[in-house]
Amino acid sequence: MRFPAALLLSLFVPCLDGMLQCAAEEAEKPSKQFLTDRKEKKQSRQWVIPIPTFGGLQVWTDHSYRQGYRIQHNAVTDNWRLLDGNDRRWMWGTRAQCEAFLNKVAKRSRSKLVPQRCIVLVHGLMRTKHSMTPLTKVLQKKCDCEIISFSYASTRGNIGEHAAALQEFLESLPESWTLSFVGHSMGNIVIRHLIADLQDDQKHSELLSRCQRMVMLGPPNQGAAIARQLSSLGMFEWIAGEGAMELGPDWDEFSESLAIPPFPFSIVAGEVENKAIQNPLLDNASDFVVEVDEARLEGSESFVVVPALHSFLMKDAQVQEFVVDFLCH
Repeated sequence: MRFPAALLLSLFVPCLDGMLQCAAEEAEKPSKQFLTDRKEKKQSRQWVIPIPTFGGLQVWTDHSYRQGYRIQHNAVTDNWRLLDGNDRRWMWGTRAQCEAFLNKVAKRSRSKLVPQRCIVLVHGLMRTKHSMTPLTKVLQKKCDCEIISFSYASTRGNIGEHAAALQEFLESLPESWTLSFVGHSMGNIVIRHLIADLQDDQKHSELLSRCQRMVMLGPPNQGAAIARQLSSLGMFEWIAGEGAMELGPDWDEFSESLAIPPFPFSIVAGEVENKAIQNPLLDNASDFVVEVDEARLEGSESFVVVPALHSFLMKDAQVQEFVVDFLCH
């Protein structure tokens, strides 16, 4: 079956912003804001001039987080880097080098009171942490807790690998923090895979016991019909990666690796009401990417349907209000 090029392009337009900037990220321009003393620079033999970046677009995955700094791994070059809260790069090299530099930064940083609760946002396929920014800003204003976005190379590697990186990321957070989640699209499946991993490994039961609540936005909890349709195209796996195939033709086998959250969770599904913009690849009501029934999962405390497109669920005021009420009140 052949699909018009315009239709295929329209399916990926909301996500292409991240992909188109991937190559540009390597052309980072140096900042003139900071220079360390020559002695420390000579000892480390590493550049310590903060360099602006895009924060990680499709090829970078977070593995550690501390005091606003995050250590990321590049799925293509196998390099590691250290970014600050403004996405400026402070270190590039091995993970050990980034950890060592972060330890120095942490010692110099002033200690401050930290909240006891944390909400972790996990973006979807072919998106970046920036797609969660509208919701992040609302949560920061209305919730008395730490708000952190986990960034991962969604089109590189499989969902199990993303879940393993998320586990490392969460384990780097203070042990006193309780954890809640907001996932969008495939991000929910990454979290469900993580939960299954934690349930299988008793060594990490403490981390699972800290997980309290979750809101799923547009989750393909029953697989994704659109991924099954597009998987027949040779370029689909090359563009969207192994994770997309796991949501599509590989779903029956892959779904056995997922768990239902053992803590309270709710689901928000989108439904396009305008018949003029229905997705011709989907037979049932959908948000243009995930069908309403595909979002359902046994055990949810509530299932809310809103008139919003898949890519804009995080920007919808009704959705934002629901997330705040469920997680913060």
